[in-house]
Amino acid sequence: MENWKFALSSVLGHKMRSFLTMLGIIIGVASVVIIMALGQGMAAQVTSMFSADRQDIQIYYVSKDSEDDQGASLFGLLSSSDTGPKIQEEWLKEIVKTVPGTESYYITNSTTSTVSLDKKKADNVNITGVNSTYFDVKKFKILAGRSFRATDYTQFARIIMLDTKLAQKLFGDNDSALNRQVSVGSKSYLVVGVYEDPNAGSAFYGMGSEGNAIMTNTQLAAEFGTDEAGAVYIHVEDVKDSTAISDQAASEMTRLSGVKTGEYTTYDMSKDIEEINSAYSIMTTVIGAIAGISLLVGGIGVMNIMLVSVTERTREIGLRKALGATRRNILTQFLIESMVLTLLGGLIGLGLAFAVTAALDGSIESIKPAISIKVALGSLAFSALIGMIFGILPASKASKLDPIEALRYE
Repeated sequence: MENWKFALSSVLGHKMRSFLTMLGIIIGVASVVIIMALGQGMAAQVTSMFSADRQDIQIYYVSKDSEDDQGASLFGLLSSSDTGPKIQEEWLKEIVKTVPGTESYYITNSTTSTVSLDKKKADNVNITGVNSTYFDVKKFKILAGRSFRATDYTQFARIIMLDTKLAQKLFGDNDSALNRQVSVGSKSYLVVGVYEDPNAGSAFYGMGSEGNAIMTNTQLAAEFGTDEAGAVYIHVEDVKDSTAISDQAASEMTRLSGVKTGEYTTYDMSKDIEEINSAYSIMTTVIGAIAGISLLVGGIGVMNIMLVSVTERTREIGLRKALGATRRNILTQFLIESMVLTLLGGLIGLGLAFAVTAALDGSIESIKPAISIKVALGSLAFSALIGMIFGILPASKASKLDPIEALRYE
């Protein structure tokens, strides 16, 4: 305990010199912790996004020729030329009734087009055709107007709903878009509603798009030459049961369709989540290691100032040895002083990291930096280790001083 008091008094006795010595440690710890926090925030965002998607299980057809290809990607399977039998909505209703844990279903088809109003236009707009149960699952917030009615599907009404981003781009605000005509390609549609998607703001939402729009899947199929059921989804109550439910739902779809040339299946996204998180972890670790180089630079600074301290306190060391201090006592004292310098630097760096991550929280879209206890404690432990490693040489030099020669030192 006495050595710790000596160490603190020595650091506090030269405040500016001690702070400058700790600066490399402060920057190193802060950099590593902030980078790790950002990496964890990105990984958590991806996991959250994919986990939410796992509540909506897409069922698609795989022919016998492609189902044996274990290395096939999801995109490759979905883009297969053999699309199987035409999906009937009655099959999906039957699956929801018979498979436990399924809550609802919905059907979509899609296209991309330019949406314009007079001289204003938005390119690469994602237009999704949806069936009547789509809104029960997605829970869109209707900001203005209404959603689709049953008659809109049977009468092939030329109507469209815009998301708030697209409505504000073309009309300036949500309410002004209602009951106005917009052009989708060469066709005109009446805007009946403006909505906000709860997924807006996620990392991959609307990537490369100037907005999103929704129309009935029957109308989109009739005017853009797509199938009414381009993609079908089963919505499960609990995401934890999605894997088991997806297998049952796919088997039931195969049975109901009576198909013999292939089968219906689903895609397990858990492996994708693991691979993405692994990639983020590797990337974060590599960048963190590069930032950690400043810790080594800081350690060299600590060693340098400790060597200066040994020279300045030569007479003090000689006096302590003359009064009975052993070599081990002197070695321990200077090692503890070195560790105190780096530990204080680590604590200040950790505090700085907390302040920066708090400032970044909310400023980076959809990413919430998170400092884990493991990283925080690890950074402090590494700071102490740096102090021990780079304090050995000065401490050893101090402990080997001859007391008589040290007392004569001017």
